[in-house]
Amino acid sequence: MSDIGWKFMSDGDWILLSKVVWCIFIVGWGIIRYRPNRQARKVKIGKTSRTLKERFSMAISFSGLGIVPAIWVFSGYFEQFNYSVNPVLILIGAVLILVALRLFRITHKALGAMWSHSLDLREDHKLVTKGIYEKVRHPMYSAFWLWALAQAFLLPNLLAGFAGLVGFGTLYFLRVGQEETMMEDEFGEQYRDYSARTKRIIPGIY
Repeated sequence: MSDIGWKFMSDGDWILLSKVVWCIFIVGWGIIRYRPNRQARKVKIGKTSRTLKERFSMAISFSGLGIVPAIWVFSGYFEQFNYSVNPVLILIGAVLILVALRLFRITHKALGAMWSHSLDLREDHKLVTKGIYEKVRHPMYSAFWLWALAQAFLLPNLLAGFAGLVGFGTLYFLRVGQEETMMEDEFGEQYRDYSARTKRIIPGIY
């Protein structure tokens, strides 16, 4: 710490700050999701694909983004995996957390009642291609990748920090192909044309 001049806060203070920022993010994310979740429940599910693989990937993602970091934040377990605090990395993580929250908000607003936390299609489901969806097909996944990356920067613990990348990465790679097949089966040429002009996660790149 002294080598980079951050003497006004101890390592313990920076760790506490990282935990507080993570908690604030979780609360903010829950607030953002509350209203879309209520709206979506009012529209019946027309088709679903909640297979064993889907349930497994959801559980792994929830563990990596929620359970493992929460255990470290609130109980002090896994402290043997703490590493030397770098305030710059913590601040980068905090900024990424804010960007992730903003992207969650924009994406939920664009989806409206068409949103679902799992592989579901609502009755009379509409293909959303406006707003943020003009540039990327899966901006919600983009937001989750930002969350996972932010967690790795923000939390100075090998388990709590990197569990999100492992957890959500597992869900993403097990689900994204299945989800796109589901959408193509439902919307046919309309979805194929949409896929041809957009990227999955990063506009113009991937």
